[in-house]
Amino acid sequence: MSTAPFRRVLVTGGAGFIGSHFVRLALACGIPEIVILDKLTYAGSLLNLEGVLDDPRVRFLQGDIADPDAVAEAMTGCDAVVNFAAETHVDRSLLEPAAFVQTNVWGTMVLLEHATRARVSRFLHVSTDEVYGEVLIGAAKEDDPLRPRNPYAASKTAAEHFAFAYWASYGLPVLVTRGCNTYGPYQHPEKFIPLAITNLLSGQPIPIYGDGLQERDWLYVDDHCRAIWVVLLHGEPGQVYNIGASEHRPNLAVARALVELLGADPAAIVHVADRPGHDRRYAVDWSRLAALGWRPRISFAEGLAKTVAWYCERQDWWRARRDDAFAAYYARNYEGRTSVLRSS
Repeated sequence: MSTAPFRRVLVTGGAGFIGSHFVRLALACGIPEIVILDKLTYAGSLLNLEGVLDDPRVRFLQGDIADPDAVAEAMTGCDAVVNFAAETHVDRSLLEPAAFVQTNVWGTMVLLEHATRARVSRFLHVSTDEVYGEVLIGAAKEDDPLRPRNPYAASKTAAEHFAFAYWASYGLPVLVTRGCNTYGPYQHPEKFIPLAITNLLSGQPIPIYGDGLQERDWLYVDDHCRAIWVVLLHGEPGQVYNIGASEHRPNLAVARALVELLGADPAAIVHVADRPGHDRRYAVDWSRLAALGWRPRISFAEGLAKTVAWYCERQDWWRARRDDAFAAYYARNYEGRTSVLRSS
């Protein structure tokens, strides 16, 4: 991949899961300067940037994208922006939807405003396939209607609308990517795959919502970052690019694969009552991105094995995050609603 024609890139949420991987990719591709703006909430950590913060090309700022002063400082001298910063966990959005509006909608608008003033040459907003809502048949194309069904997806949809409003009204060169379910090292253990892995390593069961047949397309994080990079360099402003892997599997099949990889008892999989508004299936048509020359390189089997190996090796990393109130989070907020139904 060729080096981008940017002098200084602002990466918001760069201490998070996908953002930290993207920072590593951008450095490997020769970006002269990267400014990372991250609030360092529970989902972000400087440990995710191991081996990165010592690079003289990197400047880290702790700050909130919803804070205009923090954004103004971070945006200074930048000619491109990649916005990863977001609240992303659907379960948390059901409990605290206002926090998702504050970060995902208001925060994105603050970034758009300052990027317009700075006259950046590219503003790439990282969104999600969840904005389409359920896709029961076929695959969603970029111009299909958006039908979000949970507060997280609704907040990401609203953020996209603001992004395209700034493209239409002010000429800000906006690009939007809608990625499918992503997994890999450094993902917070609230998300399904790392939750399942760390539960098994801790001798705890894997909770599966409902019948577990909710289908997702699974994309390894390095492939997701390469896709974002390709769109940043070669995408057409004002366009959306779906990012998929064509690795569709139901949650139950993923859980069973993890049980097998870790040599666990299949009875560790337990079904719990489904969450409200749980989308049955996601699927995107990513032919527009493929036309730019991108293809996923890592199969689901390979990516899952790499991910399991990382969590086995880095128990120092994930145990601190699980101990930081997450186990209590499920017990506190779902007690009385997610009763165990049966084992698989």
